[in-house]
Amino acid sequence: MNLTAEQIKSNWELYRSKVNELFPTRKNQLNKMYDEFENRMALMPASSVAHYHNAFAGGYVAHVLNVMRCAELQYNMWKSAGADMSGYTFEELMFAAMHHDLGKAGFPGDGNEVYQIETSDWHRKNMGRLYKHNEDIPFTMVPDLSIFLLHQYNVEMSWNEYQAIKIHDGMYDEGNKPYFVARTAKAKLKTNLPLILHHADHMAAQIEYETWRNSQNEMPQVSAPKAKETKMNAMKNLSESNPDSAKNIADIFSSFGD
Repeated sequence: MNLTAEQIKSNWELYRSKVNELFPTRKNQLNKMYDEFENRMALMPASSVAHYHNAFAGGYVAHVLNVMRCAELQYNMWKSAGADMSGYTFEELMFAAMHHDLGKAGFPGDGNEVYQIETSDWHRKNMGRLYKHNEDIPFTMVPDLSIFLLHQYNVEMSWNEYQAIKIHDGMYDEGNKPYFVARTAKAKLKTNLPLILHHADHMAAQIEYETWRNSQNEMPQVSAPKAKETKMNAMKNLSESNPDSAKNIADIFSSFGD
């Protein structure tokens, strides 16, 4: 799946509009950061491998918009189901959703992006790796760099926002386990914000994967001529050696289709 130039532009404009709409007291600092990252962020993917999620130009912004949409859906579902929605605000949820993967943008400055086009045909064909990670920048976990970037641009965040961004990968990150497997009531998460964000991110990524999978299934499947020739030769040899079985052999092969 790929986005057109018009779709990439439209998604970026929507993304930027949400900064001003949702975070009026922090929009100046956020807009400064996004102005500097615009050329990189508008075109970057959300992941490096085709079957992960949104591994295409503009995939990052599309993913974040999907997470924000899913977070709002989850929030309303939890609320209607009777969950305790106290202890945080909807703005905090949206802020964490918008910036949960910010670290994928890399470090400020030219040449400090995380994702670079994979130039190896072998890796693209056999592993589906369309992008490679920039080896010239320091290794960092995505949530850590997300928080670092917000700090670098003097964007204030609450504890709720910080924690949600930090542990949004849930137990996919072993370091998050103490937050999600509490041994005592006092050690449990104080709000359901991190849970909603994790579920929203997982939901968005799964939908994006399914979109990619379905697009692959829709592609025409062409049988290799050599495979067809091999099948026909096998049928011919078997039927000639045992004429009585010719019909059964043909039936068996026909069950597999052309």
